Amino acid sequence: MALEVYRRKRDFTRTQEPEGSESASAGHAYLIQKHAARRLHYDLRLEMDGVLKSWAVTKGPSLVPGEKRLAVHVEDHPLDYGSFEGTIPKGEYGGGTVMLWDTGSWEPVGDPARGYNKGHLEFALHGEKLNGRWHLVRMGKRRGEKADNWLLIKAEDAAARPEGAPDILEERPDSVKTGRSLDAIAKGEAPADPPGAAEPKAKPRKPSHARIASKPKAAPHAKITVAAGSPAPPPAFVEPQLATLVAKAPVGKSWIHEIKFDGYRLQARIDKSAKGKGRVKLLTRSGLDWSPRFGPALVAALEALPVKDALIDGELVVENSAGVSNFSLLQKDLAEGRTDRFVYYAFDLLHLDGRDLTGDPLRRRKEMLEQLLAEAGDGLRYSEHLAEDGDAMLRHACRLSLEGLVSKRADAPYRPGRGKEWVKSKCAFRQEFVIGGFTPSTAQKNAIGSLVLGVHEASKLVPVGRVGTGFSRDLARDLHARLAKISRDRSPFAQKLTAEERRGLTFVVPELVAEVEFRGWTGDQHLRHAAFRGLREDKPAREIVRETPVEGEAMAAKSDAPRSRVKLTHPDRIYWPAEGITKQGLADYYAEIWRFIAPFVVARPLALLRCPDGIEGQAFFQKHSWRGMNKAIKVSKDKDGEELLHIDDLDGLIALVQSGALEIHPWGAPLIDIERPDQLIFDLDPGEAVGWDGVAAGAREIRARLEAQGLPAFVKTSGGKGLHVVVPLEPKATWETAKPFAKALADALAADDPDRYIAVATKARRKGRIFIDYLRNGRGATAVAAYCPRARPGAGVSMPVAWDELDALTGGAQFTLAEAPARLANLDIDPWADFRAAAVPLPEVRAGKGRGRKA
Repeated sequence: MALEVYRRKRDFTRTQEPEGSESASAGHAYLIQKHAARRLHYDLRLEMDGVLKSWAVTKGPSLVPGEKRLAVHVEDHPLDYGSFEGTIPKGEYGGGTVMLWDTGSWEPVGDPARGYNKGHLEFALHGEKLNGRWHLVRMGKRRGEKADNWLLIKAEDAAARPEGAPDILEERPDSVKTGRSLDAIAKGEAPADPPGAAEPKAKPRKPSHARIASKPKAAPHAKITVAAGSPAPPPAFVEPQLATLVAKAPVGKSWIHEIKFDGYRLQARIDKSAKGKGRVKLLTRSGLDWSPRFGPALVAALEALPVKDALIDGELVVENSAGVSNFSLLQKDLAEGRTDRFVYYAFDLLHLDGRDLTGDPLRRRKEMLEQLLAEAGDGLRYSEHLAEDGDAMLRHACRLSLEGLVSKRADAPYRPGRGKEWVKSKCAFRQEFVIGGFTPSTAQKNAIGSLVLGVHEASKLVPVGRVGTGFSRDLARDLHARLAKISRDRSPFAQKLTAEERRGLTFVVPELVAEVEFRGWTGDQHLRHAAFRGLREDKPAREIVRETPVEGEAMAAKSDAPRSRVKLTHPDRIYWPAEGITKQGLADYYAEIWRFIAPFVVARPLALLRCPDGIEGQAFFQKHSWRGMNKAIKVSKDKDGEELLHIDDLDGLIALVQSGALEIHPWGAPLIDIERPDQLIFDLDPGEAVGWDGVAAGAREIRARLEAQGLPAFVKTSGGKGLHVVVPLEPKATWETAKPFAKALADALAADDPDRYIAVATKARRKGRIFIDYLRNGRGATAVAAYCPRARPGAGVSMPVAWDELDALTGGAQFTLAEAPARLANLDIDPWADFRAAAVPLPEVRAGKGRGRKA
């Protein structure tokens, strides 16, 4: 019996500990008990197989990623033990005081039984105090050692804390069950109010991009108490509270943090005493009624809420396939009259059933809002907040390609206008600009090529440069038609433009507002690497000013991106039509991320996927030189006289952009020694009906098999459906050795688990299985380069990621060309920084297949 050791060690006539029984039902309870026995320690318990698997963590858990804490595996405990808090008598096993320090649930990564048996249990905690990803790793026993020693290690994620940050053990020392200290429990003092009763804390879900902001529905309440407010009639409109831009997210217990959405700010006004269509209105930030624009479904969902009247503050968005709100998609849906993808994230409650709540603390308003939305339809979601460290949350948001955070003082009332009780911190530079003119496209008729932008300074419009990418083909034509109607001869700018700035320019009445993402400001205060994201019809042009953080220029990026000498012809030619990514946009992307991509494309033989007219035109692979090829693209020859294309610098990369090379596929060997590979690559290509969890599990399985043979393993998204597991090698083995090694590993994996994996390229047999493509490890075979986009709709990028990021992703095209630079700019640690340094020689291939004889 699993509890035999537990019961043998205790005298239940003397101790109040539960005798307990095993449970046949499967659950995922998690708890930590603070235990003042001979030495103070923390008992970690995870529900598995009907009992609580238990580890005594001698110094307690640490939130610092990578910091190892000894966890001694002890006997299984009954599930009843999860509610035990009290004193074990002296002389009894474990004699001392026990506090229920944290409770919640745990979520295994992969097969928990397999991980437990192998000695590496990876999991996520969803507790009151501990959250995020963790590892339990069993240590090898030394001679004569009886203890079963493991290590408890925090993974790098949004719940982690840097060295020097407050220690969670000191910050929150008391019981989550009774609010008592160890001393109070030992003295038998009556329990205090449960911690969090006056300060509710939302438990974070497993992060899934923008859906990190949407909390699972709370239990419905029969009635929402609103006595804290002051009686008042429902207002027609409340001027919205606005956030001030800051360089860094604030820290401290007084702040809560929400995901910053990329949509339209709207107040939902509900008044069921009104007649007809006026019962629900969706009001812009200036008070305009835009209800008809968003279709009947959202209005119906709001009208179905169990209230007489209410005023809700929130944001309407459209999410992409990764669950990230996307303003360009919102604009597209509005233009096409599509309403089925709209989602309204509610983040504040200003009025409810005749009561004005604006004077209540934000925490109270959000608590009531969550209750109100407990039974809401799919188009309505509660915007979850986290009371975590702001810096850590911002890093996590940026790594997932979200826009940033809005941080709010939890105990503050709702104050209209811009102030410092709401602040926003961004992953990338992004703001609105006034459109002052346009230039026509050189690649298509009756379409714009670029917009000339400005901001107001002292009531005068000053130019800040141009944006020439981000327009879809249809949008470029629509904007041209719209701007042509408001064209004018006189410049709207207060200062005279240079002859170069005026070239081909048509001025317009400065009444339209564009939202633009950019990579920083140049020395003369012009935009650098700007991309159009949409028109902002909810914001008047007269209010548009340059947005700088309150700390000054702390957020300003240096203009340190390298410049190429290669001149682009037709820079406004659209390569990705739906996304509006132009030739110039691709060149800007490569200049911005040059230091990341250079080690993977320079001085290596290249195969190119060329699409001179964009992804919807003719596409062909190019391995040899062609007439008119730019001189920055170099040609060498192998021993048989076969041409090898390669580049040496950024000029070469931009020359590839000019030639329409949308995908770059390097060899797995350097140009200096093409017969000896310096990397292996395993391409996990999921068949139909394979979910992302299965792809991530497959990558981890390959990693485990590689590491068992002393080989390091790195992972990147493919930019398509799957993942690439890449091994850096010391270039000693030949292709004749490398390819059989890769094949042996793929064959062994397929033999051990034929229902999940296949190692042959037969498409008819792939349904429900993952093809482990080892064929990219032969001489002349290639795979798409790290950081390179794919010539497919969406412009997904093959992005290097950390292993602990896999479960937070939703697919191989998670990161796009538009979002990748912001992710890279906000990385604390480059997950592939040590790629080359980690290289080791390839071991010899061991023959055979099946379990116990893995490659």
